[in-house]
Amino acid sequence: MNMHELYERAQTAAFASYSPYSRFRVGAALLCSDSTVFIGTNVENRSFGLTICAERSAIVSAVSAGRRDFTALAISTPDSDYPVSPCGACRQVLSEFVPSDFPVLFGGRSGGTVETTAGALMPYDALHELGK
Repeated sequence: MNMHELYERAQTAAFASYSPYSRFRVGAALLCSDSTVFIGTNVENRSFGLTICAERSAIVSAVSAGRRDFTALAISTPDSDYPVSPCGACRQVLSEFVPSDFPVLFGGRSGGTVETTAGALMPYDALHELGK
């Protein structure tokens, strides 16, 4: 599966969003090494601290299924005019499971996308040093 196809899966996931407060839908598609895709969407709560983001939703779903062999992540924010990158909490969770060269693609309603890496999103990730 290429990044464009993965992004299309993220776009579809965004339409399942539960976002009555922000009205800001987000979808994520997480690719595993065997081409399995885990999707996630944001699920809001009126206590915003209890909201879960699409990226974390996809990662938690995959880990709950016993998977940790991730190869790429795509994120769609169809209610934004521009590509919106993962929030700090999502970057932190992502860095727990992937190397710095892990590909990440994100895009908004305009059709423009940004392709980057987990390392570029979180360039000073000292936590990986703890595992050495």
